[in-house]
Amino acid sequence: MHTPSAAELLDVWERGLAQPLIERALGLLAVAYLETARESIAHWSIGQRDAGLLRLREALIGPQLTGLATCPQCGDQLELAFNVSDILAQPAEGAESYALDIAGYAVQFRLPDSTDVTAIAAETDLRPARQQLFCRCVLQVSRDGEPTTADQLPDEVILAVGQRMALIDSQADVQLALTCPSCAHAWEAAFDIVSFLWSEINAWAVRMLHEVHRLASAYGWREADILALSPMRRQLYLEMIGA
Repeated sequence: MHTPSAAELLDVWERGLAQPLIERALGLLAVAYLETARESIAHWSIGQRDAGLLRLREALIGPQLTGLATCPQCGDQLELAFNVSDILAQPAEGAESYALDIAGYAVQFRLPDSTDVTAIAAETDLRPARQQLFCRCVLQVSRDGEPTTADQLPDEVILAVGQRMALIDSQADVQLALTCPSCAHAWEAAFDIVSFLWSEINAWAVRMLHEVHRLASAYGWREADILALSPMRRQLYLEMIGA
């Protein structure tokens, strides 16, 4: 994995401002995994994509993640701190497709990827969106040896396939076990590395541009020269300006 430079990261951030969140994530991965085409990255499973983002986040910022959560019981806010290694799951098996036989049905399916999420993004109703996602991922279905279609599957089969997907690609659904220190309420909260990392990069980019402005104003340096400085040297020059 290539760790993007400050200039590369700012370029991805600038392009991402006009893109939906999924495209921002793919842009970050494309600059980190230069040996892999962006089109191929878009077909990584959701878990594989999120694992890549977690590793990129660790390389760019560090292993510890911090944030806030609101208790659904009493409304108090909790401060969270955990490491990338705490939520980094084992990678999916990497097969192009998987099979499940249940209740007389034989289902061949693949794992959801970013192209699937993009395809259903405009759907505002959760149930149809899930149905569309499921049908996109089912490759072949038969009942007692006779071909049928994904939309004809009973709920128990759909549930079983979904559970198998979640088991294979566990990184796709990270749940944090939380307990409120004020009321002792316990619950699970989903952690989304896509929005979390983009929020961090957005804050970093705004801060970086302010630093570039200050140093360019003080020394007349070009943006490229300032971005090429190490973070330590850049900070020392900023401190000298402040002094």
